[in-house]
Amino acid sequence: MPQAQVAHFFDPDTSTFSYVVHADGQKECAIIDSVLDYDAAAGRTRSDSAQEIVDFVRGRGLQVQWILETHAHADHLSAAVWLQERLGGKIAIGRHIRQVQATFGRIFNIEAQIKADGTPFDALFEDQQHFHIGALPVQALHVPGHTPADMAYHVQGLGVFVGDTLFQPDVGTARCDFPGGSAVHLYRSIQRLLALPAQTVLFMCHDYPPEGREPRCSCTVAEQKAGNIHVRDGVTEDQFRELREARDKTLAMPRLILPSVQINIRAGHFPEPEDNGQAYLKLPLNLL
Repeated sequence: MPQAQVAHFFDPDTSTFSYVVHADGQKECAIIDSVLDYDAAAGRTRSDSAQEIVDFVRGRGLQVQWILETHAHADHLSAAVWLQERLGGKIAIGRHIRQVQATFGRIFNIEAQIKADGTPFDALFEDQQHFHIGALPVQALHVPGHTPADMAYHVQGLGVFVGDTLFQPDVGTARCDFPGGSAVHLYRSIQRLLALPAQTVLFMCHDYPPEGREPRCSCTVAEQKAGNIHVRDGVTEDQFRELREARDKTLAMPRLILPSVQINIRAGHFPEPEDNGQAYLKLPLNLL
């Protein structure tokens, strides 16, 4: 089997890692958790972060096969559609995105626009479904808790892209207080990941490092089990639930949750323009 290669890209504004994965000597690649830059004050998007990925893919003569999302992010807009228009590939996510679409369709009162059937994503993965990036075998893993639809992608010979299930050990775990989130489900999803061999590499979607440490995109299962401040070895499900739920009560809503979710449940598409030719996002007042 060809050796897997990974390149990471860090967006400091949202503390997000995006990735390009391919097999050594092969052209097919996957892009994971891309970022479309967004100026919340102006309501204006930019493509600086996504352009770095375009330049990398084109510079190495790669062909995009997949544009993978681990979940409908609440902290950044996805650049999936912008990238697809320039590089091709299928936009994919887990099948439970339907539940997230239904929930937020109601919250934003856009049920007439969101069918909650998984469209317009090009592919919806089942738990444990196998697929390939070129010759690289990949298994999709349903890891709910942060949201009902979180997925991790286990690339054989490389590691697991865990989305927002886990952060670096000195940061802990993702929040579970969004609609449909569950600390119990997150704990069980994390235990599933930590049951992998100790030296399995885990690739983070975010890093929020304490002062004095640079952002890191990866760690191992062993490092998580030994030192994760929320869920290291010995922490029970009840202990984690109590800790996670108490911490979540202290957290403000993410800065970009309202624009992000509206875009991301649409696979990165903007809302349809209104009769003046302009697309609009909605801000529900006093709801979240």
